[in-house]
Amino acid sequence: MKVEIDSFSGFRVYPSKGKLFVRGDSKVFRFASSKNSSLFLQRKNPRKIAWTQVYRRMHKKGITEEVAKKRSRRTVKHQRGIVGADLATIAAKRNQTAAIRSQQRLSAIAKAKTEKKEKESKKAKPARAPASTAPKVSKQQMKGGKGGR
Repeated sequence: MKVEIDSFSGFRVYPSKGKLFVRGDSKVFRFASSKNSSLFLQRKNPRKIAWTQVYRRMHKKGITEEVAKKRSRRTVKHQRGIVGADLATIAAKRNQTAAIRSQQRLSAIAKAKTEKKEKESKKAKPARAPASTAPKVSKQQMKGGKGGR
């Protein structure tokens, strides 16, 4: 015995019972009662009609088995090294005192300053020859263009 399902309400339609509606695009709809077929033809949404199976399924009605809540796993924090430093150096930096940190900063600044002075002194030595006192001429004028017209 083949039991069909109502297209609107989701109820069972037993053989020789109900109505069969075939739409223009050859889609078949089965209805258990004229009430269901009428509501379908009025284009009512079965999700909004409280007694339909679709509504009950959507609003979680009549579910007897209480499903145990899914336990979410606690995130475990791991310490990992990063590209510039491994875990040991990170731990060492964290355990440093503020005084040591400030002393290292000052020494780094002093080192950077001395390097900058050395660079500038190297740059300053090869002084360029003084430019000629001839009037400045652009490349365009040298080529003999229109001459500023």
